[in-house]
Amino acid sequence: MNNTKAIDLNAHALSWVGKIHYDFGFLVQKAFSENGLDLSKEQWSVLKRLNVHDGQPQNDLAFITHRDKTSMTRLVNTMESKDLVIRKTDGNDRRVNRIFLTKYGKEVIEKVQPIMYDLIPAVQESLSEEEIETLIATLKKVKAKIADIAER
Repeated sequence: MNNTKAIDLNAHALSWVGKIHYDFGFLVQKAFSENGLDLSKEQWSVLKRLNVHDGQPQNDLAFITHRDKTSMTRLVNTMESKDLVIRKTDGNDRRVNRIFLTKYGKEVIEKVQPIMYDLIPAVQESLSEEEIETLIATLKKVKAKIADIAER
């Protein structure tokens, strides 16, 4: 007879992190649509990183956005078709594609930033500053533990 207990996913913190991640992604997508933006949260993730450091190698973007090379290529292709980014071959290494914001991509960033600056505080408004600090500290511990386990 198997003595394994059934796992109550509602009693595990990581299940709640996943649910919140999914729900927030849905909320972000809804906000983009309501503001007339044809943009996915994945595309926003790339745009905001390029806004900090334009011209990043495509493989670096894949790494920092936690995507494999194939899905990153598809994402960049879609973003190029929407005139958000342009891909250019690196001058020193032709195997490297660098991704740059277009003028339109920069305009989209300017439209999205206020949406995100309003949305994040609205989601957190039921939490006190102390609760937010505790939550962040706790999640950092969980992230560190995951990294520790992954390195074994």
